[in-house]
Amino acid sequence: MKKFILIAGPCVIESEESVMMIAKTLKDITERLELDFYFKASFDKANRTSISSYRGPGIEEGMRILKGVKEILGVKICTDIHEPWQAPKAAEVADMLQIPAFLCRQTDLLIAAAETHRIINVKKAQFLAPWDMGNVIRKLEMHGNNKIMLCERGSSFGYNTLVVDMTGIVEMKKFGYPVVIDATHSVQKPGGKGESTGGNRTYVEPIAKAAVAAGADALFFEVHPDPDSALSDGANMVVLDQFEEMLKRIIKIYDAVH
Repeated sequence: MKKFILIAGPCVIESEESVMMIAKTLKDITERLELDFYFKASFDKANRTSISSYRGPGIEEGMRILKGVKEILGVKICTDIHEPWQAPKAAEVADMLQIPAFLCRQTDLLIAAAETHRIINVKKAQFLAPWDMGNVIRKLEMHGNNKIMLCERGSSFGYNTLVVDMTGIVEMKKFGYPVVIDATHSVQKPGGKGESTGGNRTYVEPIAKAAVAAGADALFFEVHPDPDSALSDGANMVVLDQFEEMLKRIIKIYDAVH
């Protein structure tokens, strides 16, 4: 029996070779640990802090690369969308569509995602209370989709700072849908470097452990072989060759509470 859902991968597609290598490594890890794995990578980071920041290869090239990952490695795919027209195109490959936090109230985007009938992982906005996600859920349900996951990724707490309230996981579980903890984005300092987002990956594991203890059903991590040289979100990504041992420690807590 699979232990829990794991959504993991690099923040953005940097190259076909790097994506394939990371996906193969994660597949091997998750098979050893018996996790239900979705490989996540973005084809476009439309919400970068600076106009000069790397965004990704775009939807055509990005989905071609992710299709190759799916066909060659046999893994399930998760990617995020930012505009309604992207939903059906991404759904041709992706098993799970992710709605970015800042866009979680965009009705047209939610409707387009719902109508693909894929799993929809909605990140709770940094400015919403956990119980506000009920309105998001209704938008999806009313358009024929109840394959919903709710994702905690921290709440705004002053300038360039996030805080994760574990009671939010308990509150969102009351809706009856799986709750995900995005442990890497939760340690961000949005815009903290002026023209890019900062963060502290030291806190990723403690947040993941606390969330699992509070009842989180799934975990989301961004990983990279060399985060300090990554083209996006390097400060809060987990080092790939340290990831398996981290997961083993988290699994001990998961097993203790389930």
